Amino acid sequence: MSPIASPDEALEVAAKLAAEFDAQASARDADRRLPHDQVQALKESGLLALTVPSDYGGIAAPATVLAEVFRRIAHADPSLAQIPHSHFVFLEALRLQGSYTQKSYFYDRVRNGALLANAQSERGPHTVDVDTTTLVRQPSGDYVLSGRKFYSTGALFADWILVRASLADGSEVPTAQTPKAVAFVARDAEGLSVVDDWDGMGQRTTASGTVTLDDVAVPVEHVVPFSPIFAGPSVYGARAQLLHSAIDVGIATGALAAGVRQAERARPHFEAGVAAAVDDPTLITVAGELAVTVRAAQALLVEAARAVDHAEAHLSDETAAEASIAVAAAKVAAVRAALAASNVLFELGGTRSASASGNLSRYWRDARTHTLHDPTRWKIQHIGRYTLTGTAPPRHGQI
Repeated sequence: MSPIASPDEALEVAAKLAAEFDAQASARDADRRLPHDQVQALKESGLLALTVPSDYGGIAAPATVLAEVFRRIAHADPSLAQIPHSHFVFLEALRLQGSYTQKSYFYDRVRNGALLANAQSERGPHTVDVDTTTLVRQPSGDYVLSGRKFYSTGALFADWILVRASLADGSEVPTAQTPKAVAFVARDAEGLSVVDDWDGMGQRTTASGTVTLDDVAVPVEHVVPFSPIFAGPSVYGARAQLLHSAIDVGIATGALAAGVRQAERARPHFEAGVAAAVDDPTLITVAGELAVTVRAAQALLVEAARAVDHAEAHLSDETAAEASIAVAAAKVAAVRAALAASNVLFELGGTRSASASGNLSRYWRDARTHTLHDPTRWKIQHIGRYTLTGTAPPRHGQI
């Protein structure tokens, strides 16, 4: 594996991979065929090391580059784009809170192609900011990890599974205020099991299954503090949401491109009096309106990524808040564009585009499934308050 030497090279590699991923994306979705070969290609590409700091042998690619890498891959296959999402999110946690030894150890593995996957979400009745999974310190100084996680995207493909857990002594029920840490757990650790039970209608090949942790031994040097990230200004949450937005924009651009291909083959409506559907003035209007929606989402994604890069370079309460608001706006636009494009593509293609053999429904299913992450109605609330009163959005990993 050759390391990526520059942001421009990263974009070239992402474009090449996207073209390869696109070839069988529809068939993988239709058959729910997990992308083992494609994930291996991602590991070998060098892209997984994009954000490794220069002090540790990386190029510290800016958010603008990372967001475009995600968009390009999502344009071809949104499931493949979502698999490394948590990889980069938790690399940021490592950068912010890891010790020199921890960074040296895990960055080295990532530079050699290791994939990190998440195990953080739990099912209710408690809210998403409560982790009943616990890390309990032992007399030896190491930890024991116990719990059950769901929606663990990419865990089947991972070399390391990163588990968010409450630091507890076992005497009390964890709450949202209980301090949290991230445990880096080797995929083959005793007591860790991954079940491929994800049955979502979209994002079908993300392997977002269940992770069970039965008294897993975790060395102290593999535990990174999590709660302190939010004690001061940070772009941790903004970066996480930026990548979700990039996936949604990628779905939108992919769906628009699919709609255009359909329009090129569609029959014109008889009332249009034209020889080709693409010359139908009503369809031209539909395509133009959709293009504006998608291009606006792309532009806001770039603007948000620049705001994240600026805040990281000049971190303060103000710059962090502005970055979070910029990302929130991009997320709203991305969700709207993904849902619109994956719906309107059928109008561009006409009745034949509804054929099951074409599997064009995957764009809408992927969009509807992925856009359920972190509801945009709350993004609108944060944007509105910031606009009217300057109220900063909350500090957490979901903003």
